[in-house]
Amino acid sequence: MTGTSAEKRRPASLALRVTILVGITTTLVFMAFNWVIVRSLEMHFAEQDTTELQAVAGAVVKTLNEVPHQEGKDSAMAKQLAAIAIGRHGVAYSVYTKSGSPVYIGHGADLSRLLKRDKFDSAINDEDVVIWKDNGRSYRGAALEVGPEATPGGTPFIVAIAMDIDFHLEFLTMFKTILWWATLIVSVIALIVAWCAVQWGHRPIRKVSRDIRAIRSSRLDVRLDPTEVPIELEELAASFNDMLGRIEDGFAKLANFSADIAHELRTPVTNLVMQTEVALSQSRSSTEYREILYSNLEEFERMSRMISDMLFLAQTENDPHNLHLSEISIAAMIQDLFDYFEALAEEASITLKLEGHAMPVQGDREMMLRALSNLISNAIQYSAPGSTVIVRLSQDKQKTTVSVENPGEQIVKEDLPKLFDRFFRTDPSRKRKTSGAGLGLAIVKSIAEAHGGTVQATSEQARIKFELSLPHIQKT
Repeated sequence: MTGTSAEKRRPASLALRVTILVGITTTLVFMAFNWVIVRSLEMHFAEQDTTELQAVAGAVVKTLNEVPHQEGKDSAMAKQLAAIAIGRHGVAYSVYTKSGSPVYIGHGADLSRLLKRDKFDSAINDEDVVIWKDNGRSYRGAALEVGPEATPGGTPFIVAIAMDIDFHLEFLTMFKTILWWATLIVSVIALIVAWCAVQWGHRPIRKVSRDIRAIRSSRLDVRLDPTEVPIELEELAASFNDMLGRIEDGFAKLANFSADIAHELRTPVTNLVMQTEVALSQSRSSTEYREILYSNLEEFERMSRMISDMLFLAQTENDPHNLHLSEISIAAMIQDLFDYFEALAEEASITLKLEGHAMPVQGDREMMLRALSNLISNAIQYSAPGSTVIVRLSQDKQKTTVSVENPGEQIVKEDLPKLFDRFFRTDPSRKRKTSGAGLGLAIVKSIAEAHGGTVQATSEQARIKFELSLPHIQKT
């Protein structure tokens, strides 16, 4: 149960994601900035303290170099060493012999810990400086050795020097606190600004959403204006408009299709009702009843063909890739259809002619047979007596083309693409003169598209030509 709820958990909003990302980034940047500043101050104070220690050490060493060593706190050496501390706040220093005996002990921290080394340098270096705590106060200090060759009496000394750094540490602590509060305040401000910026940035999306919600099936002509949205959403608006155009076209075709179905079915149903009412209006002979039933049967067969064609179109369009591929000889299939339509063509005094040749191709045999049959029967149906229907085959590396050409009335250019719409006829007065339901060419187009091909019509110099192009399909 828990796993299912976790899988269906809604993702966090874009506003929340951006706000959190901005907040985390701002905080990390300020933390890094704070570390750099604090580290720089610590290095500055350490360098400053080391410089001060070196200055005091120089004064002490100078005194040891110039004044002979004397015992006692009132000696000249002791007085001169004590004078060095005047004006130096927080500085403490002591002088010891090489054996560790105190020569001069200054006021302040216990510096004896600085003597716990085996070897001392003759000057204070950064690596010699140490920090420690004594009686609750922090010190930074170091020790150096004054060799016997540098003193009047030839006595070596150890000088230990330290200074109180509590003032620096307190300043750093206060500064760190200020920086942390500044980081917190800036992060909060950044979060608020980021949230407001995201909400403001989403205004065009919300407007687009409102416009989309306002679209109804009765207002499919509404389009989004790509110039009113940010450039990042311009492609989305254009794609939505394209989709809306296809939906509008589909709705229009569906509405026309429904009207056409009602119109096409109304006529045969009306005929059936009228003939049945006439038959029942008075007693008739069996021969008359048989003629009425034959007439009704013709209407039923026409309705059955129409329903079968509509079902075939629905199946092909809903699952266009459900093809049963096999190797097909287009030329042989057309020759078989010529034999099938031979009686109909002879009755109409029409000649069927095949030109060109093509190698076998991969395709759905039943579908291709139906498409070619529709094209040939359509050509025979609308050709004048004594004319010739020409079927031409051509083939290249990419596709195989079948063209069916017959003489016929000129069709305006605007109507040529509509020939493949369901129930469309260029001459409405012909609707009841033929046995077809106006679905044959729509079926041809559906079959061509199922094979990844195309079909088009041209009308020039009182001749009509349909070209069915099929790409070469590799059977898998």
